[in-house]
Amino acid sequence: MSWRAELLASWAVVVRNTIMGVRNVFFFFELLFWPIVGVLSIGLMTRFLGLTPEQGAFVLVGTIALSVVNVCQLEVAYAMLLDVWSKSVKHQFMAPIGVRHLTIGAWLVGMLRGLVIFVLLAALGAWAFDFRVLAPGVGPVAAFLAGCFLTAWIVGVLVCALVTLFGTRAEAFAWASVNLVLVLAGIYYPISVLPGPVAAIAAAIPLTYFLDAYRAHFGFPSEFAMPLATGFALSAVYAVLAHWVFRAAVERARQTGLLLKMSE
Repeated sequence: MSWRAELLASWAVVVRNTIMGVRNVFFFFELLFWPIVGVLSIGLMTRFLGLTPEQGAFVLVGTIALSVVNVCQLEVAYAMLLDVWSKSVKHQFMAPIGVRHLTIGAWLVGMLRGLVIFVLLAALGAWAFDFRVLAPGVGPVAAFLAGCFLTAWIVGVLVCALVTLFGTRAEAFAWASVNLVLVLAGIYYPISVLPGPVAAIAAAIPLTYFLDAYRAHFGFPSEFAMPLATGFALSAVYAVLAHWVFRAAVERARQTGLLLKMSE
């Protein structure tokens, strides 16, 4: 394919996901209601417990990361789920697009939604709790968001692979998997408090390093050497593996006839 054809194929997925999202009433709950409730509830809890400003910042950074990653990851997962729900999976793969167009197009929409969430929660945190999430500056904020978006893409693509292999039985992974990853990555606590084997798993998750690097700007010493470099390196490895797994899942579903069973 030429670069123009590549862009058009990805843009078609962007348009499809955008239209489907706007028509879905739950889109507004995912985009506004739950993230706002999350920050308000956690912020009020920090006030009730009398946490120091640094401790409050630690927890609120995790809450914002949770919302951004969750919203972006769901959009990537919708790349397959929308077709499964509408029973049009075979039509999707008959179109002149590849797995890369499907996931990248959905990811672009997810990043846009995640960015909107981040800006909204940053404003809410500053107004309600005097928490300046943008205080570290453009560079650290950009690196933090990049880490959130890369984590969302990896988890979302793996969810797409599971849905392709197991059909609607794997739908629950779209909501459960990202929460498991975020819990292990230490959204509300440093991973040093985790048991040894669990902490080792947490150290293999890219988001762990991006959270660590960003929290260092709010008074918490970094637990890792070169957290950003480690986070981006792990993200690159996992992104390649996730893409390969999704492609292999599609080929397997074609061979077993599951793509046709999930279609009308």
